[in-house]
Amino acid sequence: MKKVATLILNRNLPEVTNSLYEHLVQHDQELTDIYVIDAGSQGAGKSKYTSWSADWDDAIHNGLRYWRGMNFGLSKLFLESKLSDYDAFFLLSNDTELENKPTISPLLEILDKHPRIGILSPCSKSWGEWALLQQQTTKYFWFIHNNAYLLKREFIQSIMNLDSPNYLNFIFDGSNFRGYGSESELIAKAYANDWAAAITSEVIAGENESYLHNQSSLIRTEGYEENLRLYIKEGKSWMRSKYGFNSRWSMQQYVRSFYDGFFEFHPEYAKYKI
Repeated sequence: MKKVATLILNRNLPEVTNSLYEHLVQHDQELTDIYVIDAGSQGAGKSKYTSWSADWDDAIHNGLRYWRGMNFGLSKLFLESKLSDYDAFFLLSNDTELENKPTISPLLEILDKHPRIGILSPCSKSWGEWALLQQQTTKYFWFIHNNAYLLKREFIQSIMNLDSPNYLNFIFDGSNFRGYGSESELIAKAYANDWAAAITSEVIAGENESYLHNQSSLIRTEGYEENLRLYIKEGKSWMRSKYGFNSRWSMQQYVRSFYDGFFEFHPEYAKYKI
């Protein structure tokens, strides 16, 4: 039986994290081990299910955000020699909201049907992609939002950093703290290494942004508008420094070139192209 490691990132929202953890236990327990990554919470801010805590000063002050947090959890599994125990890894922000039914089994079924998918995301009904997935429920994309990624183990192994792996470098570039453009970089790595990135409407996952809107002080982060401003400003600086790109459009066109190349090598998957 295939097995998934689910990683949930928490920062000072233990009840939200506990609820997501318990939802997965209720609906997907046989298929997943669940790990909670604490991103610098203090005292009662930690989930009772915490697996690993980021307890260094910078993490306590600034948190980890999705990318550093997932690097931290995945590198922990690697250093504990557990990475090979799993067929895939489900990376969740704790504000992800799932339907009241199994999530992981239908995602694994899709991976079985699509051997070249390295990244698979549930769809949100609020996404524009939802309209594209009504007739054909799974398609390959060159951009995917990042609150719920299922990554195939072989894909991770094809891109992971084996040189002192840690929260800054395992599969994501942790120098891009807030992550603007990081999802594009991950998808580029997929297509450049002969893997596809897909979204499916067979599984629904939304993101509850009200926590950032209404509880930013509890999370110990900037308010929504300030966070958005810094997210774009810092991310554009990262793209310019690392790639020489002056806009997100340039970054997306970079990904698109790898995307188009994938279908040149794999015309059998052309029916899944958008």
